[in-house]
Amino acid sequence: MPTFSPPQGRATRSPNQSILLGAFAVAALFAFPASAQDGRAPESQKSKANADRTAENDASRFCANVAPSVAEARIAWQTKRLGELDAQVKQRLADLEKAEASVHEWVAKRDAMLRAASDDLVAIYARMQPENAAVQLSAMDDQMAAAILAKLKPSAAGAILDEMEAERASKLASFLSGASAGEKKS
Repeated sequence: MPTFSPPQGRATRSPNQSILLGAFAVAALFAFPASAQDGRAPESQKSKANADRTAENDASRFCANVAPSVAEARIAWQTKRLGELDAQVKQRLADLEKAEASVHEWVAKRDAMLRAASDDLVAIYARMQPENAAVQLSAMDDQMAAAILAKLKPSAAGAILDEMEAERASKLASFLSGASAGEKKS
């Protein structure tokens, strides 16, 4: 029978070493039975990995199922909010248009008032003594008196207002400033 000789360069084992190596191999078989038999992971590790994959699949399915309704809800909210903002913008524009119309009305009244006092009439009042002009303007209607005062130089208008009764001067000053532009003569 042929004899087996170990390859050159390798040390041979003693019988005690072989027994020890065999004991380690048997202990390893008992310690890791599944991996030792077929090289696969033990069942406890498999079930944990399957549970993780199942949880990932469930989460992915949930997200895929919910995504369209979440997108629809977001679009509905955005549409509603845009509608609210549009209504606010329209209201503000309407308010601005009202304010603009009021300003145009006031300017038109002021222009009409200033046109009412002709330059010749204003020149006459400019040459009068403040006491006499105050008496004359006190007898006029508010718009005409304010129109004449508006066309006079500020120093002349101030001197005339100084000679008037305080109540009448205050009323004409209000007309000049435009504070009573909305009021009409009764």
